[in-house]
Amino acid sequence: MSAETTTLLLDSYLKALKLPAVARAYPAMAREAAEKNLGYAEFLKALLEQEVLQREQNQLARRLKAAQFPWQKTLDDFEFSAVPALNKHKVLSLADGKFIRERENAVLIGNPGVGKTHLAVGLGRAACQAGYRVAFRPVPGLVNELLAAQHEYRLNALLKRLRAYDLVICDEFGYIPFSTEGAQLLFQFFSERYERGSVLVTTNLDFARWTEVFGDERMTAALLDRLTHRGHVLLVEGESYRLRESLRRQRGGQSG
Repeated sequence: MSAETTTLLLDSYLKALKLPAVARAYPAMAREAAEKNLGYAEFLKALLEQEVLQREQNQLARRLKAAQFPWQKTLDDFEFSAVPALNKHKVLSLADGKFIRERENAVLIGNPGVGKTHLAVGLGRAACQAGYRVAFRPVPGLVNELLAAQHEYRLNALLKRLRAYDLVICDEFGYIPFSTEGAQLLFQFFSERYERGSVLVTTNLDFARWTEVFGDERMTAALLDRLTHRGHVLLVEGESYRLRESLRRQRGGQSG
């Protein structure tokens, strides 16, 4: 059999087996294996490693896209020095994904601009890299999504779809008040996930003020009980990042 025929057959087989990374890599890797006198098993292992790595990268890209993060922030980008009261070790321990495996929750509490969303996105991206399915939802948008689904008689389908995520990040809870129906639907969403999947909530309100959002003390108490049961609460206290950046730009302009 000629070399050309062999190449055509290999390409056909690899296409049928859906091994595109192997198809791209094998000509160069075959030459390298011949030059280094590698055995068949070593050559095959190196080829399959390329396929596995490519598939892992593709899957990660799909998880990141599905998460709908607002920006590409990571924990490496976060200025922990600007919020010295924040337990950095606790944040990094959450990044390993154990709380997601154990279906626990996390709540980040702090004033606007201190980096809660940055931390949430960083933890979400770390979860995606660890293989977890993540969804990022600003709470006002999530409530509107739940209301629309309720009015269109597809609430159960939406809750089922959200239940498929290992972690749902609920950003900016407490910034906008809800209608009674919206608050009840948000409570239902959290209840649906209790011990089924994790949620990570960022909020500018301490727990004593959550009744202002839900308007019902008993419902609020029940929600907090579910969220904090075996949950993790982190206080993010510091100067507003956006304020620091604004002052820094102003100082730079004045010095010029």
